[in-house]
Amino acid sequence: MPAILLVRHGQASFGVGDYDRLSDHGRRQARALGGDLHRRGWRIGRVVHGDLRRQRETADELLAGYAVAPGPAVARGARVERDVPRSVDPRWNEFDHEGLVARLPDRHRRQIASAIGVVRGREPSAVFQDLLEAALEHWIDGAEDAVQGSYSVFAADARAALEAVVAEPPADGVPVVVSSAGTISVVCGALLGMDRRGWLQLNRVMANSALTTVVSGRRGLTLVGFNDHSHLEGPGRPHRTTR
Repeated sequence: MPAILLVRHGQASFGVGDYDRLSDHGRRQARALGGDLHRRGWRIGRVVHGDLRRQRETADELLAGYAVAPGPAVARGARVERDVPRSVDPRWNEFDHEGLVARLPDRHRRQIASAIGVVRGREPSAVFQDLLEAALEHWIDGAEDAVQGSYSVFAADARAALEAVVAEPPADGVPVVVSSAGTISVVCGALLGMDRRGWLQLNRVMANSALTTVVSGRRGLTLVGFNDHSHLEGPGRPHRTTR
């Protein structure tokens, strides 16, 4: 298996009642990536995603964009989206980011409030990001979350999910995994030999619909590309977002 393509979901609906669905912009991002994969000549053999709605919808839009785009894959008889085998593996799900923030101990919330102060006009997403990173650090330090479970289990499940993709019989094309920033970052951090906090740096910068490439070879799994969002660059393309 030469490569595994890991895709972060498109922009979800932050600040709306149901976060777990793509925004219209997120749908355009996923379609743009699908078209770009086609133009690059990637042949999609199968798609795996978690059971979150935003991951499933990203897979839908990616395959739709892939099916209609012109490019080298057409000449090689690329499948349309309905022909690509799909499967669901919940180990590719994201951690419960909203739940972790909601259950962050009060002492941590007070420390954050003291550190950032009350800034008029500060973006809600920026405030949420500060709370999220504090909640993640608390979780990484070994806090067992009643709903989420432990960070160690989350990280082990993500790596096992990747190993399961590698263990599948070779398909007629590359496997595409649609997941989330935290899950993909945990996998990448492990491949790079980062410590527990290292993956937070990766998680912080990953763009919606970004492409990460892992190669499986004689020496095991190697990360060869991370957070590629070139399909969002240029006139008429959906702009880059991280939340």
